[in-house]
Amino acid sequence: MTTETRVKPMRVLLVEDEGLVAIMLEDLLEDLGCEIAGSFGAVDAALDWIGAGGSADLALLDVNLAGETVFPVAEALKARGVPFVFATGYGADHDPRFKDAPLLGKPFRQERLEALLRSYGYER
Repeated sequence: MTTETRVKPMRVLLVEDEGLVAIMLEDLLEDLGCEIAGSFGAVDAALDWIGAGGSADLALLDVNLAGETVFPVAEALKARGVPFVFATGYGADHDPRFKDAPLLGKPFRQERLEALLRSYGYER
């Protein structure tokens, strides 16, 4: 009798306000074997989810959500020890409190996303 070892998928929180981009990212993450822990298009919705006990292994955060920065979500995740990656099409300028958080530039490339996930212990 053989025993199969199943690796628990990485649960990723996605905070992205552009619907098509969010769908594309969800598909990319699922294709890479990840589970979408939650997907939100606004700071308040993401904070509500976190406050209600939502959990993830990693978060992918769009820096600009319809003119509002995602930094309150990053702060809440940091307080809970959840690592996060900033996604942006605006370059490397973000809040110095999170200077160690990686940046994932838009447009997204699957290879870069997969390499980033691996840096957080993801194995396909």
